[in-house]
Amino acid sequence: MTTRDNWSVGRVAERSGVKVSTLHFYEQRGLISSHRNPGNQRRYTPDVLRRISVIKAAQKLGITLSEIEQAFSTLPDNRTPTQKDWERLSAGWQEKLDQRIRYLERLRDHMTGCIGCGCLSMKSCPLYNAGDELASEGAGPVILDRNGVPD
Repeated sequence: MTTRDNWSVGRVAERSGVKVSTLHFYEQRGLISSHRNPGNQRRYTPDVLRRISVIKAAQKLGITLSEIEQAFSTLPDNRTPTQKDWERLSAGWQEKLDQRIRYLERLRDHMTGCIGCGCLSMKSCPLYNAGDELASEGAGPVILDRNGVPD
């Protein structure tokens, strides 16, 4: 391996924009991997940057690390995702992203009104009654969460 293919954890952190502790966490979760040099220091190949970029892009979409782990587990030999892999992975997350967009739009449209939390404090709140009818639909902002929108 050449020096160029033998990146230190600090170099990867600087280049990827994530903290060293985050890289260690990703490695512990199996999202990225390194090898050890003769001095027992972690070393990475440059393709780790693509894996980190996919992780960061997926997280910005609201994809959990567990979902990213599951997606990465579908890659042969735990390889770095190719563009075709990314297209497949992101297509699988499309419906979740669409649901999140709908949820955020509803949140935006109802930020100054009742969301059905059950607090009974707003004069315009449909729950402002002794019966609290929406309690039977569950806890939290039941009006906002209607129609199968994710938590």
